[in-house]
Amino acid sequence: MGKIIAVANQKGGVGKTTTTVNLAAGIGLSKKKALLIDIDPQGNATSGVGINKRNVEASSYELITGEAKAQEAIVKTKFKNLDMIPSNIQLAGAEIELVDMEERVYVLKKAIVALKEQYDYILIDCPPSLGLITLNALTACDTLFIPIQCEYYALEGLSQLMATVRQVKKRYNPTIEIEGVLLTMYDGRLNLTAQVLEEVKKYYGNRVYKTTIPRNVRLSEAPSYGQPVYYYDKSSTGTKAYLELTKEFLKRNKEAK
Repeated sequence: MGKIIAVANQKGGVGKTTTTVNLAAGIGLSKKKALLIDIDPQGNATSGVGINKRNVEASSYELITGEAKAQEAIVKTKFKNLDMIPSNIQLAGAEIELVDMEERVYVLKKAIVALKEQYDYILIDCPPSLGLITLNALTACDTLFIPIQCEYYALEGLSQLMATVRQVKKRYNPTIEIEGVLLTMYDGRLNLTAQVLEEVKKYYGNRVYKTTIPRNVRLSEAPSYGQPVYYYDKSSTGTKAYLELTKEFLKRNKEAK
């Protein structure tokens, strides 16, 4: 039985999509089956694995509006053990359409829950907001994975996200847990980085990943070539960091079983 993980942070620019794409690709490289679901209208995870949003027949938009079943929306990527449910720009209108739906926060869960039989890990790349689409992901997932940037404002955004998670736990998804917190754009030379790390550890303890993701040019370049960083440049520090993260992630999940 697979596990559904929402990767979320309502603050933009924290490396959320980069993390979702590279962790999913890393899981695939580790001989596990991964499905990446892009529910961000910007569709960066979709183009990040080389899928042209304009050529997609069924996307997460059709999934959420009930126009397509999950199986019809799955696209095989050219990367090892990695499939995708892509996004397209129509998804921007899904928030409005969801408002009038019955049980609107459970739409995504109902659409994808059966896929847990097919995949070891299902990663959902959420939009950088706490709207109805993200709420659907938090209701559908088993755990929440939070990438945060090493800066002061990141902590402010984190407390807002956690308040939403508490509400979701109370009302819609009593079993949701924190998968982990990952520090991105890490620069060990800065005092601020050490302060943010200390503060995050104070609240999240061992749920903070030991692996950190540095700023890295190759990580920024890889999406424009439609490739996870491992396939773009095997020797980059970004590649090494995400392979370390994948190892730590899989080890934690093995120990939790």
